[in-house]
Amino acid sequence: MSSISPSTKPTPRRLMLAGALLIGLLANACGSSKTTSTAKGSSTASATAAANPCAKSSLPLHTSGVLTVATDSPAYPPYFQDNKPFNGKGFESAVAYAIAGKLGFSPSEVKWTVEPFDSSYAPGPKSFDFDINEISITPARAKVVDFSVPYYTNPQGIIVAASSPYAHATSLAAFKGAKIGVQIGTTSLDAVNSEIKSSSQPQVFNTSNDVVSAFKIHRVDAIVVDLATAFDLTSTELSHATIAGQFNAPGGDNWGVLLSKGSRLTACVNQAVTALRGDGTLGALSHRWIASAASVPVLH
Repeated sequence: MSSISPSTKPTPRRLMLAGALLIGLLANACGSSKTTSTAKGSSTASATAAANPCAKSSLPLHTSGVLTVATDSPAYPPYFQDNKPFNGKGFESAVAYAIAGKLGFSPSEVKWTVEPFDSSYAPGPKSFDFDINEISITPARAKVVDFSVPYYTNPQGIIVAASSPYAHATSLAAFKGAKIGVQIGTTSLDAVNSEIKSSSQPQVFNTSNDVVSAFKIHRVDAIVVDLATAFDLTSTELSHATIAGQFNAPGGDNWGVLLSKGSRLTACVNQAVTALRGDGTLGALSHRWIASAASVPVLH
């Protein structure tokens, strides 16, 4: 049996010093592990954001934590129901929530705000992340705002009184002498000027309500609106009217989600709309909320 000499035998003081040193080393080791773990987590999050700029946490939002969506007021069917964009009913309300879902937002994380139609595509900063309001994609507008890829392509419809001789028109030429009403700043106005080529200038009104009122008092013989709106008007406000025909606007009337010029959200919204078209969601929503155009003759 070996023995410990007095010179090498640990004293209580040496034991206490060794224990303190050991505890210090262990504490430093634990602290280093925690710091390393935190650094790794932060690095991983940054790498994920860099790899996927359309991740919810990476999106540059107007208001932190919510997706701000704009549309006009009043908001009409079949695009919105009961003038309540937030209820998810109507074609564009449903499309907005579908886009939000693709971007990672729940319905409760979507905030709606009012933006008049003709100011939505005006130059300058925006108070929303995107606007959805039957806004046609045109070269002039695209110079000052961004548009998503189209979520809907809509023809134009011509509404006339059911008892009018124009109700039996077989071509656009039949409307050459008609008094036509249309809303200012719309592609419907461009379509009338380029396709119908009326012998007199169309009567232009500030709002869609003014156009409808002019038709009701027989100030105009016909009004031109997008076909989806024509279906709605003839089934609600204009019960004694009919859709004489449909025709395509120059280049097709494509509707896009509107964003501020150069928005970092544009590519992500494009990705969402493309995915919704690919999986059949846009087609299903269009079928549900917008009446079929099959019964309306195409006029040339």
